[in-house]
Amino acid sequence: MNKAVLLDRDGVINRERNDYTFRIEDFEILPDVFDALLLLQKAGYLLIIISNQSGIGRGLFKIEDTEKMHAFLLEKLKKQDIHIEEIYYCVHHPETGSCLCRKPDSLNVEKALARFNIDPKLSYFIGDKERDTLAGEKVGVKGILIESNSSLVDAIQPCIKK
Repeated sequence: MNKAVLLDRDGVINRERNDYTFRIEDFEILPDVFDALLLLQKAGYLLIIISNQSGIGRGLFKIEDTEKMHAFLLEKLKKQDIHIEEIYYCVHHPETGSCLCRKPDSLNVEKALARFNIDPKLSYFIGDKERDTLAGEKVGVKGILIESNSSLVDAIQPCIKK
């Protein structure tokens, strides 16, 4: 089985703006993200992003906007030799519907575990909101709760010290 680090997007990979981030010009990758993700890859972890994107469900932006931004992110990471296995995201807003893919529910985590043959006991979910870590912990993935826009290199220390 594989081990993985699951990562929230806003506030962990890119700057949390306290507003919906759906335009490339507003998408700022945090300073040490490349270093942290390279360290995780070298330690043998698969990298997967799992994000709530409820602005889609609220009609504030479209799936195409999110897909374009994710393509931009993946291209930036690829230039640094970083491979993201998949980006899972929930389009639902909690006020407009109920779903199992919106964190703190765990459907997107479960999809990743099954698809990539991931052992939850060897894996981590890094997020800046309790709902992120809860989504992982519901299925046995250890949570690492960080402050928004903080150092990802500092956050991954429990993962790479093993």
